[in-house]
Formats: sequence, structure tokens, C-alpha cells
Amino acid sequence: MKPYHIETNCLRAGYRPGNGEPRTIPIVQSTTFRYDTSEDMGKLFDLEAAGYFYTRLLNPTCDQVAAKICALEGGSAAMLTSAGQAASFFSVFNLCSAGDHVVSSAALYGGTYNLFAYTMKRMGIEFTFVQPDASAEELDAAFRPNTKAVFGETISNPSLAVLDIEKFAAAAHAHGVPLIVDNTFPTPINCRPFEWGADIVVHSTTKYMDGHATSVGGCIVDSGKFDWMAHADKFPGLTTPDESYHGLIYVQQFGQGGAFINKCTAQLMRDLGSSPSAQNAFLLNLGLETLHLRMPRHCSNALAVAQYLEQHEKVAWVNYCDLPGNPYHELARKYLPNGSCGVVSFGIRGGRSAAETFMKNLQMAHIATHVADSQTCVLHPANATHRQMNDEELAACGVAPDMIRFSVGLENIEDILADVEQALAQG
Repeated sequence: MKPYHIETNCLRAGYRPGNGEPRTIPIVQSTTFRYDTSEDMGKLFDLEAAGYFYTRLLNPTCDQVAAKICALEGGSAAMLTSAGQAASFFSVFNLCSAGDHVVSSAALYGGTYNLFAYTMKRMGIEFTFVQPDASAEELDAAFRPNTKAVFGETISNPSLAVLDIEKFAAAAHAHGVPLIVDNTFPTPINCRPFEWGADIVVHSTTKYMDGHATSVGGCIVDSGKFDWMAHADKFPGLTTPDESYHGLIYVQQFGQGGAFINKCTAQLMRDLGSSPSAQNAFLLNLGLETLHLRMPRHCSNALAVAQYLEQHEKVAWVNYCDLPGNPYHELARKYLPNGSCGVVSFGIRGGRSAAETFMKNLQMAHIATHVADSQTCVLHPANATHRQMNDEELAACGVAPDMIRFSVGLENIEDILADVEQALAQG
């Protein structure tokens, strides 16, 4: 039988119940797992056998949901984390040590920027930030001999810049390092970065994948395509003995398609935690089952809102890549032909104070830190998610002081537009 379509995988991938077993992925709410002999458990601790011994590292519920996301992205292996921030951190730290360097798009979620520019800098890992529309020559100039990875967001949060994945992948591969892409906003329904040359994909599953504001989570997916041994000197953590596991070499033990995720689980999750809960994984799976139905509605509603705002006299500017004339429209047509996401950013004439007044006047849309939710949410990034940045850093990330991030939900579009219209009318 030929492989399932992505819509079917939203429902079926990752878990296949046997005769008389639960149809729905069971919640394995247990910290520990019993074995008959100490020798059996010892093989698990030495990574010589597959299985479960402590939920901080592995849990059947979490693994089955990770396998579903892996199938949706077309990867070779995947793991869940407690949050999207943990996924971003682990994906980079799994390759880097103190003294290493990473090239990253400057168009990032504020929390990711702070993680890279400040927290990981204190760990001795330095980042060079480049504009998402940097030329191939500018990208090439950002690399150093100690560069270990390139990072970018498919659609940046909240500046909504579209990453030229092929260009960034070509630059990364020319220097023998992988491209890591945060695919949170489009989800694999609208973009599969591996098909364009990306090597590792991360998600904040808290957003569209969950879709209902119930569960914080993250996921890392490996494409299985990056040849770690071809660049063995750059990635000793994967290609040389790990003394904490009796000299095990991850690439030899788990192969090209399994080394990255197994190291990330056995080493980073072991030492740093950030474990997902089985209950949250179960709820995430419920969201994944309708992802293919929800994303088209988010996109059609967002386009209608963007078109309305574009024509309104009180609106100074609108940013949505599916609008003709948007700077990223052609890239969106290439990488996101079926729609981008449900997030629109815009500014109101009158600047920052006018933006705050507009938000106060909304009656249906929630003022919330959340984004990519089934219900419409709104946020002023410069006053919230990007509050720690100075004006120069805000500009580099593409966040204007008057920017409103409008996350368009699944409500009837007439009700969403009516709420926007009355809020603008009161301004």
C-alpha cells in the first residue's frame, strides 16, 4: 500500500493499536517502568536495548506523538520537549560547546532571540544574526571556522518574514553544517522544510499543533539526511566516544538518521530535564488530529482580515505574506503555496498609543501572550514578548513599536471583522 497522505497521518501516524488495545493513544502516567532483572535494565542504561525506564528520558505516550509529528514532517526521528524554548535550545546545544558559533536569522521570536543572544552567550556559544533577506554573499561572510549550525524561522514571529530555506540551506551545507528551521507557524500542513534542504526542524507545539491553549510543548525532528561522519571533526559529540555512556559513538550505534535525536534524548534530556508530560502529549495528539482541517480556515480568515485592514484609512501598514505586493509574497508562493499561517501584523495611524487603544476596544479578541490559537488573540509585541529588547534589537527583529500581532482564530469571519471594525471606529 502506498504511503498515507498527510491528512491521514494527522489521524493515524505514530500509533497502531493491536488486537483489543485502546484505539486512542493511552496516557502512560507513570514515572518508572518495571523489569524482571537488573541485567535488563542495565542494557537500557547502556543504550544497548530499546525501552523505557524513567519518564524524564522516554515515555510511550510522548514517543507515539513524536512519531506522528515525525511522519508529518517526513523525518527519520523525533522527540518531544516540555516547551518550544527547550526544543530550540536542545537543537542547537546538541551540536555546540563553549567556543562554538552559530549563524541565525535575526527575524526571531523574542524568547528565542534572548536565548541565543544572552543565555547561550553566557555558556560560551556566540551567535551572528543576519537579516532573512541577506544575500548569499552576506550569508557566506557570517560563517567562521567554528560555526556549527544555521538557524531560522520559516515564518518569523511576529515580523512574519518568510525564510528562503533553499538559500540558507545552501549556505549551511557549503560550510558543512546543518540548517535548523523553526516551522511553528506554517506547521507541516503548509510547509515541509526538509523538502527544501533543511536538516532539523523544531516546533513550539503549544501553537497550532495543540491549537486549543491547553498544553505547552515542543518537538525536534531530524531529517536523517545530514551526513555527520562527512564532517566528523565539526561534530565530535556525535562522531566520537561519549564517556558518559562507556564510549558509545552515536552515529555508529544509531546511524545517520537516529544519532541526533538519540544523543539529544540520552544526554541532554538526561542532564537538563525539560521533559514533556504524558498528559500534555495526549492533549497535543487531539490537536494534531484536526490540524489539517484547522490550518486552511486560519489562513482564509487571516487573509480576509489582512485584506480588510489594507483598505482601512486608519491602518498605517499591514504585513501578511499572502497579500500581493508583500515583500515576501513570492517566497510565500514558493514555499507556502497552500497558505502561510493565521497571524497578521499591522500598525495603526497614531503609533504606539493608537495600537494600545485599539486593543483595549476589542470585544471578542483576547489580549493574550498566546498566538496560533483556535480563538482570536492579539498582542503588542514591543510591550510583551519583545519587551526586553532595545530599539535597535527590535528593528533588527523586524518589530516596530506600533506593531500589533493579530492571531486570527476559527470564529466566523464576519464576527472577527466586526470586532476589528468597531475597535477601529472608536480610535
